[in-house]
Amino acid sequence: MVFRCKIFFILFVSFFLNSCKKNEFNQKNKIEEDKNQYTLINTYAHDMNSFTEGLFIDNEVIYESTGSPENLPSTKSVFGVLDLKSGAINIKSELDRNIFFGEGITKCGNKIYQLTYKNKTGFIYDGKNYKKIGSFQFENIEGWGLTNIGNESLIMSDGTNVLTFMDPKNLKVIRRLEIFENKLPISNLNELEYVKGFVYANIYTTNKIVKIDAKTGNIVQTLDLTTLYQEAKNRFSGSLEMNGIAYNDKKNTFFITGKLWPCIFEIQFIK
Repeated sequence: MVFRCKIFFILFVSFFLNSCKKNEFNQKNKIEEDKNQYTLINTYAHDMNSFTEGLFIDNEVIYESTGSPENLPSTKSVFGVLDLKSGAINIKSELDRNIFFGEGITKCGNKIYQLTYKNKTGFIYDGKNYKKIGSFQFENIEGWGLTNIGNESLIMSDGTNVLTFMDPKNLKVIRRLEIFENKLPISNLNELEYVKGFVYANIYTTNKIVKIDAKTGNIVQTLDLTTLYQEAKNRFSGSLEMNGIAYNDKKNTFFITGKLWPCIFEIQFIK
């Protein structure tokens, strides 16, 4: 009986060690696969109190909008110009956090549009002096991400698998587009960025960005950026989910960050 127990123990330890080695091997392979999807160009500072909800670049100036969860009293619902050296936001507008939770933001023409989370309300600002010049109501139950196709349309997400296209002139719905991958609906579409016929979207609570055909709604590529999340987490353990995509058309690079991340990564996706 004792002999059998020893054999069982030896087999168990051997199985355990082999499993650990296999997991470690798989993890290393996963990291290499992630890195093969992009090239890291640069790393910049980001305020660890910024609960990122929107990110975009205009004339090589990067803008950020943030939210303000009740359980994080140090956060604010603001938008402004991001200083990549210090990570601080030069605030252009702040919402009353007791009423509004700031969400996605984009610049279309000479106006900046901002969503709020549960108020079914958006705000419009002058693109030069940043003064609030109007507001609008939307039908979606919630407001999440926001981007645009030039002066053609605004595109918003609301946490479902549907993207809503709106006319920036009157904020009326032009169309709604269901998003699928292999005929399966993909929900939790969050922060958005439109680039050359495709919408890039963060998938909430994951480290994945999906590339969506803006005409068909089909996901043509899934980009797993777990390595960037792990790097942010190593720098600041309080880093939360990835959320923030901005495209620099002058350099063909993307700026990626997340909620309470200590850094912003500039990357270039590998085709």
